[in-house]
Amino acid sequence: MAEAAESPPNGNVDDSVPEANSQEEEPSRLLRLKIKAGHNLAKKDIFGASDPYVRVDLFSSDKDTVIDTFCTRTKKRTLNPVWDEEFIFQVKPSQTLKIEVFDENRLTRDDFLGLVELPLRNIPTERPGRTINAKYYILRPRSNKSRVKGHLEIYHAYTSTGASDEDDDTTSQQETEAGWEMVNAEESAGAEDSAASPVTVPTPPSNHSPLPPGWEERQDANGRTYYVNHAARTTQWERPTGILPNQSNVPNRPRFSSVDDLGPLPEGWEERFHTDGRIFFIDHNSRITQWEDPRLNNPNIAGPAVPYSRDYKRKYEYLKAKLPKPANVSGKFELKVSRANILEDCYRIISAVTRVDILRTKLWVEFDGEEVLDYGGASRELFFLLSKEMFNPYYGLFEYSAVDNYTLQINPNSGVCNEDHLSYFKFIGRVAGMAVYHGKLLDSFFIRPFYKMMLGKPISLKDMESVDSEYYNSLLWIMENDPADLDLRFSIDEDLFGQMQQRDLKPNGSEIPVTQENKMEYINLVIQWRFVSRVEPQMNAFLEGFGEVVPMHLIKLFDENELELLMCGIGKIDVKDWKQNTVYKGSYHANHIVIQWFWRMVMSFSNEMRARLLQFVTGTSRVPMNGFKELYGSNGPQLFTIEKWGTTDNLPRSHTCFNRLDLPPYDSYQELRDRLIKAIEGSETFGGVD
Repeated sequence: MAEAAESPPNGNVDDSVPEANSQEEEPSRLLRLKIKAGHNLAKKDIFGASDPYVRVDLFSSDKDTVIDTFCTRTKKRTLNPVWDEEFIFQVKPSQTLKIEVFDENRLTRDDFLGLVELPLRNIPTERPGRTINAKYYILRPRSNKSRVKGHLEIYHAYTSTGASDEDDDTTSQQETEAGWEMVNAEESAGAEDSAASPVTVPTPPSNHSPLPPGWEERQDANGRTYYVNHAARTTQWERPTGILPNQSNVPNRPRFSSVDDLGPLPEGWEERFHTDGRIFFIDHNSRITQWEDPRLNNPNIAGPAVPYSRDYKRKYEYLKAKLPKPANVSGKFELKVSRANILEDCYRIISAVTRVDILRTKLWVEFDGEEVLDYGGASRELFFLLSKEMFNPYYGLFEYSAVDNYTLQINPNSGVCNEDHLSYFKFIGRVAGMAVYHGKLLDSFFIRPFYKMMLGKPISLKDMESVDSEYYNSLLWIMENDPADLDLRFSIDEDLFGQMQQRDLKPNGSEIPVTQENKMEYINLVIQWRFVSRVEPQMNAFLEGFGEVVPMHLIKLFDENELELLMCGIGKIDVKDWKQNTVYKGSYHANHIVIQWFWRMVMSFSNEMRARLLQFVTGTSRVPMNGFKELYGSNGPQLFTIEKWGTTDNLPRSHTCFNRLDLPPYDSYQELRDRLIKAIEGSETFGGVD
């Protein structure tokens, strides 16, 4: 979008705004810039956190010269940093601020997390009695290769000089007309929208009255706000005002920021607010109203539906019935461990067990320095934390399957990293068996061939597709074409710590050419080498440990997909299923305004953040095979529970043994969101009964 004139465009709706014609010398002004916070930033390392800071550059009018630069402090290990730092710039309205977010890296160059370009025309001016709210800006990439996400919360305003300051939003405001209709941004833009079109961003929390029906707030490519009247097909810079019918007495109507944009409602639906502030929805197609957000039925927002399987349920019940019961051992298996040394503590205790029946007794977990009675929550937390350590590629036992794939596979060179690697794989097998036996879940996912090897099934070329696309495409080409011209042999080149070594796939393989007649043998041998033969000792050790706790013939009831669900649960979280299987205590109920805010927040979360919330409350980030209705607590089946507790000064707290969230009755949606995220990110230990 071109530079905008001081007055808004008139006439038909257009994604472009006329250029300013004034070339006069501009007076300088003082600009107050507050970098308040970042929301849902991209993670740049395998540990899922960043150390973000912001750099602000003031560019000259021609954008060729940097006039001034400031940086914020670095915030450690967070994707939702709060800086709240203020800077004062002496600027001219034709100049531009470039605001970039980086992840601080002490070893290499800092990682780029996104940018915002802020033109300085049409910036509001501070005046006594006037409220100017912070704005939310979508972080943009430098190029198509940049991987960025999230928003930046920024306050910007010119300081008052006491004179008649220029301002972009002090012109007269227009009254609205009746009979307007709400139109989705996608429908109004039509086929004329392009990559250069303004980005539609919902308004951040503010004291503004809501827009009249038929109006839409947009931001151009430079971050400036303007308003579209879809009925008259005109645009303007001034925010329209007007009292909507039946809303004159709505107290404190909630406003939701751009970080919580859930997309448009289905066609024919309308969102309204009750006199007590609660949200309800009208379906004009069927002339009904309801409290539940219809977007819960959209799997792109709420997550995929739970794939309930009666066949799996029968298999699981049979497995639980046939698991051998511990005999002639004490009533519980105590694990006293340190969070800081959880892998070595568990390895020492579990590997030392000679009577495997002990591993089948009730688990009792104690974390050093924490007062906790383990009624299930601490045990789930143990498997969650232990999974993070056991399967961390840093220790060299496992590795990621591909650059763009975070599923795990056994590291064929694990013996180089750890001389006792086979002992560790047996220990990991025992832990995996204990998880299945005690109904816990591992917080990792493995490549499909891993589960097939556990079941003793052959691995096919199709299994390679999601693991190593380069190998898959090469072998697929060989399968579909004559490989004679490639001059291949029954050998493979293996990269071993930077040195290429040749491995024969069969005796004297380097002397045997691959032909049209023997190519299928070659393909099968490559698959065998890629997934089986290189890691056979490690896999055998893992299966030995697993089979000591869970007899191997019992898991062969399942196929590889069901085995993944049995061990690791569901990766994607279905919010609709979650909501349908939640109970409320205290004075909370499904239509309470705080509960409505809670579920709107959950829908706005990424799947990763939903998993972190689930882990905060239940002790694990995974969902059982048949969904939330099969969550277990200390006394057996225990649904996810939200109980009214405390005051607005308290942070939410959790009881993982009861799958319960104690949620204070906060006064606003934003307060609830901020407090809950703070509780989730700050939660590291147990205290009390869990």
